[in-house]
Amino acid sequence: MSNSTESAPRAAIVTFGCQMNVHDSQRMEDILRAAGYAMVDTPDTADVVVINTCSVRDKAEQKLRSEAGRLKRRTGLLVLAGCVAQQEGEQLLRDMPYVDAVVGPDNLGELPGILRELDAGAPPVVRTVFDLDAPRFLSSTAEPGRVGASAYVTTMKGCNERCSFCIVPYTRGSERYRAADEIVAECRALVDAGAREIVLLGQTVNSYRDPTVAWPDDSHPDDSQFPALLERIAAGVPALRRLRYTSPHPRHVTPALVETHRTLDVLARHVHLPVQSGSDRMLRRMIRRYSRAEYVARAQSLKSARTAMTLTTDIIVGFPGETREDFDATLSLVREMDFSALFAFKFSRRPQTPALKLDDDVPEPEKQTRLLELFEVSESQTRAHLGALVGTRQDVLIEGPSRAGRTQLVGRTDRNEIVHMEPVAGAAPGSLACVEVIRAHRHSLEGRIETLDRIATSASRAAATVRRVALPVVSA
Repeated sequence: MSNSTESAPRAAIVTFGCQMNVHDSQRMEDILRAAGYAMVDTPDTADVVVINTCSVRDKAEQKLRSEAGRLKRRTGLLVLAGCVAQQEGEQLLRDMPYVDAVVGPDNLGELPGILRELDAGAPPVVRTVFDLDAPRFLSSTAEPGRVGASAYVTTMKGCNERCSFCIVPYTRGSERYRAADEIVAECRALVDAGAREIVLLGQTVNSYRDPTVAWPDDSHPDDSQFPALLERIAAGVPALRRLRYTSPHPRHVTPALVETHRTLDVLARHVHLPVQSGSDRMLRRMIRRYSRAEYVARAQSLKSARTAMTLTTDIIVGFPGETREDFDATLSLVREMDFSALFAFKFSRRPQTPALKLDDDVPEPEKQTRLLELFEVSESQTRAHLGALVGTRQDVLIEGPSRAGRTQLVGRTDRNEIVHMEPVAGAAPGSLACVEVIRAHRHSLEGRIETLDRIATSASRAAATVRRVALPVVSA
């Protein structure tokens, strides 16, 4: 880059959105490093800034425009990537003429070439072409020291569900699946490089079908090979300590998937299963393609598959036409399912979605009132859930420092509870600790490390016996 005073050009990535966006940013970082860029944390000092965007809700899109406007005065290239880039395309260049490139999710691999052309004087460019005919999946650069305790692996992209509120099918395209052999190989490489947990990603992750395996002509459209994929990963990566996935669709919670949770110990005892509403009338308007009763039956089957299994969910408040009776049905579902936590959002209109044809007839103050009421019920359940764990012992995967400036470590149980711990000798990211829970906070736990697992870190030692080491008790 001509404006760099360093031996290598500097690049920074700013990320808004979901786990898929975080994963895309990680892969862009890998690509840029391989192309000779030095990654920096401060966009203001970078020669290239990539803003990776989410368009599921309008708030993330507003953050993008605000951040892009803030950065327009700096010297260097500015790239908009991700879902808003795919959604708006050329319009972003018209709205923000200081932007140099707009790159969709399926074109991230082209980023180094685009930057070379821009640095040579090429005009602003838009690349938002779906790879429908020959899907490409970016693998991680599994280097020891750069892989965390938990790592994301993409299994598929796109979505065929067409829920009336959701823009994902328009920004990520229709469903395309990754070969199972490729998924297992990436999981193995990440674990060999230090990961202890793998999180499988997909817009409807449990609708997975292996594109290299012939599918019977009489197969049901709701069938899935996802349970078989989970079993293949468990068998092919024996050093893996924990396996998660997000986000499944309730339609694809099949008896085979429930049985896999029952028999596969490496699977976490937690599933995030979005419901969106507890009202059958709202579910039909949302085009969710299941009833409340069907959701409850499938969710309860998951909860009964393993001891103390937890469920979390997503809920939309104030969807067009939602009455007080509809909202009360959602509250009753939350109480019935006893979710350990939930994510709730006020409905926001998104471009290209079928819900644009519906009158947004729930006033904003009423949406806010309902949202706060829902949070009150949910937080009461979360407090009760976490409080019941005080005095118990939990296996916690240590992820790293609790927060900047704090000496505590943070990790998660296999049921997705966040646990803060004082460090002890040998405790490091990737360690699996037996932790006594000593205190419950609003959204997390505090614990005392009692023992640590010493885990083999190379493929050659994958089958080695894990040795549990007793540690001195440290005051919290």
